[in-house]
Amino acid sequence: MTEHADRSEPEPAATPASTAVTPADAADAARLVAFGLQPKLQPARDQEYADLLRRYREDPPFARLADAVATGLGLVVLEVSPRAGMAVTAAEDSVFAVRMGDYARRASADGGDRFLHGLAHLAVAAMAFPRPEDLADDGYIGRVTVNGVDAFVRQACHRLEERAAEQGENTDPATGAPGLEAAWRIWSRRSATGATKDARRLAGSTTGIVAKAVSFLTDSGFLQRTGDDNGGTYRTTARYQLQVRDMAGSAAMAELLDLGVVPVTDGTPTLLPPEDGDALDLVADAGLPFHSA
Repeated sequence: MTEHADRSEPEPAATPASTAVTPADAADAARLVAFGLQPKLQPARDQEYADLLRRYREDPPFARLADAVATGLGLVVLEVSPRAGMAVTAAEDSVFAVRMGDYARRASADGGDRFLHGLAHLAVAAMAFPRPEDLADDGYIGRVTVNGVDAFVRQACHRLEERAAEQGENTDPATGAPGLEAAWRIWSRRSATGATKDARRLAGSTTGIVAKAVSFLTDSGFLQRTGDDNGGTYRTTARYQLQVRDMAGSAAMAELLDLGVVPVTDGTPTLLPPEDGDALDLVADAGLPFHSA
């Protein structure tokens, strides 16, 4: 009796039920991303958030699903951990992206202040994490003050103005063309507090611009206010460290740090001027955590 070989295709193995994506899984993944978009929400204070974070770390298929949801919304996942929660940042083409131009227009009636607002955000980041090792250390907490940031920028302005004078460069360009001026020239011409008799801080003054920057960062979960000294004192959060770490390679950030004006890390306005350094030439619209227009 002749045996015939069975040439039929083998039946595919059944997919384990545990790997099938259900609507409930998708809802949970979207819920986790929604938690990540609430930067002030702390996992330690929300049990559902903590449970979803634990599932993300322990369930790789769920983690991939949550990452896909974030990607579809134009978000970049920076870290998922108990310390930072689901830390996300907006990609440049995301509907969640904040543009420096839009921010500056909301902050001031003068559209030309966009340049100053960008510089303020860069200065806050540089003061909060002045050394590469500060960004690398997950336990590091940076501290800044409003007056300290303004003093930091003014010290940089002073050093750059001296260098320009030594090199015979034009230190008084046409005031009608602010876009052609370097950032330090614009900042140094602006009053620190305003022209009121009691020296109250005006929104268009440089400390007013810094105050707007740190207020925005606080509302975004990047800073926490700790006191009122020196115009307002703030400490960094894990989310802000991740944000600055992600943006630290930008040319504007590197140039500001390379200038060498080193602030002390407790946020006070005492500064140490550098012996030398390269000239600062920031581009308009550069500022954390914004995208250029």
